[in-house]
Amino acid sequence: MERLQKVMAHAGVDSRRKCEALILEGRVSVNGKIVKELGVKVSSHDVVEVDGVPIYREHPVYVLLYKPKQVISAVSDDKGRPVVLDYLPQYVERIYPVGRLDYDTSGLILLTNDGEFANLLMHPKHQMDKVYVAKVKGIPTLQTLNRLERGIVLDGRKTSKARAKLLSHNVQNQTAIVELTIHEGWNHQVKRMFEAVGHPVMKLKRERYSFLDLRHLNPGDSRELTAFEVDKLKKTANGTKSK
Repeated sequence: MERLQKVMAHAGVDSRRKCEALILEGRVSVNGKIVKELGVKVSSHDVVEVDGVPIYREHPVYVLLYKPKQVISAVSDDKGRPVVLDYLPQYVERIYPVGRLDYDTSGLILLTNDGEFANLLMHPKHQMDKVYVAKVKGIPTLQTLNRLERGIVLDGRKTSKARAKLLSHNVQNQTAIVELTIHEGWNHQVKRMFEAVGHPVMKLKRERYSFLDLRHLNPGDSRELTAFEVDKLKKTANGTKSK
């Protein structure tokens, strides 16, 4: 037995908070009876309807994909470009990306059909580490790396504190490889941060998301998260430690 709002969120109706609002508004029924209380629990045999439409309860799916470059972080694209779901044809569940990666950025992206889980990870207050490795023009100085770490003002807002590390550099080509760890997910954030300090990005990859990495995966490969990893992500987002 699980709480009604959690079942609704897992079914992709909306976030758990919004599902709670739907219940309080009297728009949800269980076995034909309107429910307006948040403590109700349901089983897999109960029929849950929202505005008279039965919800389709799927088994929760949590997938890690190594997104190749030139792939859209979406379930479909009106321009016919490749999307992340093209690499996951084995799933009949309605999975969707948790956040996004730019079209020309490769790396780790999560997909799920668990709306509550997705909203938990994407909420800015939870500050999930996202580690990027960028090939940039020029060789950043220590002062420049410190600027990135203190935060960069973009469109009137300052990014949160980050971690920046020079991994390697090529004096002849005047390029460098820099690792940048951020918590937010603003539009084109990493590229814009490097652009702001005078080192445009030539190539970008997300290497890690929290404790997850791309070990043993090639572009286009995927794997399901283990129950331990899902639980650890939830605890990390909520600021608690896994045992």
